[in-house]
Amino acid sequence: MKHTRIPVALVATIAAASLSLTACSSSKSGGGDAAPAKSEAPKMTQRAINEKDRADLKQGGTLNWAIDQLSSQWSPLEADGNEVSTTDVMKALMPTFWRSDAGGVQTVNKDYLLDAKAETKDGKQVVTWTLNPKAKWSDGAAITWKDIEANWKAQNGSNPDFKATSTTGFDQVESVVKGADDYQAVMTFKAPFSEWQALFNNAANAPLFPASQVATPELFNTAYADKIPVTAGPFKLDKIDQTAKTVTVVADPNWWGQKPLLEKIVYKAMDTNTMPQAFQNGEIDFYNNGPDASGFKQIQATPDGEVREAGGPNFRHFMLNGKSPMLTDAKVRQAIFKAIDRETIAKSDLNGLGWPAAAMNNHFLVPNQNGYKDNSDGLSKFDPEAAKKMLDEAGWKLEGDVRKKDGKELALKFVIPAGVTVATNEGSMLTQMLQQVGIKVTIFTAPSNEFFDKYIYKFDFDMTAFSLIGTPFPASSSTGNFKSDGASNYSQVGSPELDKAMEDAGKAQTTDAATAAINKADAEAWKVAALVTLYQRPAIYGVKKNVANLGAPGLSDYIYENIGFTK
Repeated sequence: MKHTRIPVALVATIAAASLSLTACSSSKSGGGDAAPAKSEAPKMTQRAINEKDRADLKQGGTLNWAIDQLSSQWSPLEADGNEVSTTDVMKALMPTFWRSDAGGVQTVNKDYLLDAKAETKDGKQVVTWTLNPKAKWSDGAAITWKDIEANWKAQNGSNPDFKATSTTGFDQVESVVKGADDYQAVMTFKAPFSEWQALFNNAANAPLFPASQVATPELFNTAYADKIPVTAGPFKLDKIDQTAKTVTVVADPNWWGQKPLLEKIVYKAMDTNTMPQAFQNGEIDFYNNGPDASGFKQIQATPDGEVREAGGPNFRHFMLNGKSPMLTDAKVRQAIFKAIDRETIAKSDLNGLGWPAAAMNNHFLVPNQNGYKDNSDGLSKFDPEAAKKMLDEAGWKLEGDVRKKDGKELALKFVIPAGVTVATNEGSMLTQMLQQVGIKVTIFTAPSNEFFDKYIYKFDFDMTAFSLIGTPFPASSSTGNFKSDGASNYSQVGSPELDKAMEDAGKAQTTDAATAAINKADAEAWKVAALVTLYQRPAIYGVKKNVANLGAPGLSDYIYENIGFTK
């Protein structure tokens, strides 16, 4: 699942799985175990956030929160903002209609939404959203049905000039009209959408944005580029410091809900391999450690720090650029799949974490998730001899140490972010593995703050590695990453069969039907051969012991106004 980008709304992260993007930190091989091995990952219904009542916490204080890049796009609705560092900041600032518990169960967030009711009328699914009249944007405007309408129009896929991260769900809506008053919107679906609670949902990285900032493609694509003009959360923007690479948010005195416990949060962008030391030095109070065994040990060695760990629908993967001249043939991509020893990579990346080092054989469900199974039809099996045969059949013949076709070498650029040890280790292993079948790999290290913006988003790679971070919504969270024309499908390939299976999963009216459709989609994703799933990504965080209601959330989302320091 970008630096860091989820039944999965996937978001990317540099940190080593909303699928959201993440460019994760990594473990170093050797050095012994930092934790006893577990037979399986923590259950999806668990979380570790040092849960405390507000009465047990102090009023005030500054929380220093490490992120892996200073975003250039602060709207997660826009494709270039689908990244964990972005969502970590914006979830403190923007409206979301739902709160998710550790099991993924959704309840209405009364600060914004008094009620949401789904019913069938004239054979169609109709959702009535009743807004809280107290809710206002930071420019003083009321939050009304017009905002819901504008968000739908921007994200329904009817106008490709809106560069939306995902159109899933909104593309099933045929109309949004005013209800009883300005604070009620009636949304009618042209086809059933079982995961309708993923709309305007914090856990699904889908906040509501003001109509004034998303009503036109130009506004939608640029209003939050390098700035955050309008908010409506418990916190508001204080400043973005491009020199210090920080974003500071402060408690908004105009907030109508429970007063935030913290006075401010300072988000500090830094290379992931520097976070453990910054944590130990007291420069940060919270960071996403991911599969970094060295960092794991440093957290344990920090007297006022602790490890907080939980399961989650997140995974580490290699991505192949299907529009790269060397990788346009699906058979070549499938051969690369067969040439990669994913078990060895998992064992190396996860060494010292006590996390089960098992290869993940599904693109949508992680191993401890209901419905998980291997649909690869053999493509998940490490078999270099089969890979060689497939490359021969594709016309790439071995000449010396490297395969050639039409006079060109089968040479690939593997782009990784600087400061991510796990990615560096993966690059070394991948180079050796592909060399064994006659593929030449050159590792290119991009500055971590440019990894997504200048390389992944602009498709300047043949292969890359990052993590995808999931949500409680298996079908809707993944669609943008796998759909043929998905704005966050950075592999640039797909298939009609895969699109149809994901669409069926979104429409499914029972869990069994949804699971069957998701596994059908997974089978098609193996055929497309664009994402090499590696392993379920550990949800491991370093947190100062006196920080409450923050840590490893599992399927839940943070309630930012309840984050605070213990008395």
